[in-house]
Amino acid sequence: MKIYQLKQNGFTLVEILFVIVTTMLLLAAIYMATSSGQRSSMAIEQKVAAQQDARAALNVMALEIGMASYDKGAPNTVWTAPIACPSSTGVLSAPHKGIQLAASDCLNIQADLNGDADFIDENENITYFYDGVNQLITRNTGGGGQPFLGEAPGTTSRSLRVVNNIVNIPVFSYLDGQGNPTTSIEQSRRIDITLIVETDRIDPNTGQRRRMVYSTSVIPKNHAIKL
Repeated sequence: MKIYQLKQNGFTLVEILFVIVTTMLLLAAIYMATSSGQRSSMAIEQKVAAQQDARAALNVMALEIGMASYDKGAPNTVWTAPIACPSSTGVLSAPHKGIQLAASDCLNIQADLNGDADFIDENENITYFYDGVNQLITRNTGGGGQPFLGEAPGTTSRSLRVVNNIVNIPVFSYLDGQGNPTTSIEQSRRIDITLIVETDRIDPNTGQRRRMVYSTSVIPKNHAIKL
């Protein structure tokens, strides 16, 4: 009588360990690829948000500064005292219609937009100020300066910081009719606006903040003929 024995096949310990190690390596590779994709996505989102904010701010500033000295037949007495700049460093000669305070970090403009011979209405007496300490730009229309581009440090919604002070580039530059730098409001015919911004969060892929430069030139036509 023959006795048949079933042959039992199994895995050796070495084979099991090999499978475990291979699986762990594959999972690690998948995790690293997913994590890298998420970091890249976050970095792109931060850059896009900063770009949108900076471009929108630059467009508004250019539009409002371009209206400086607009006066629809109002008498000279309507030109009121400017909203004081927080910093007096580099302030040009003052007072004058439409542009009464002008500095590398601060600019006050006035315009009688509705032709009622005063500047008490909204957006008719505006002061832009670059706060280099907190790296943001405020916009003051008489009710106190409000953050216009950038947020105060520690703010959870902070997406960018304005870093003109780091690279020593003025936010506002003033040029005469020949394109030469000037220190006189009377001779100013063009105002250059330069915004150096960078993302508030560090890019995980580069270990640095992404920096961008936005600039434009504004010719306040009314200021050129009404001094």
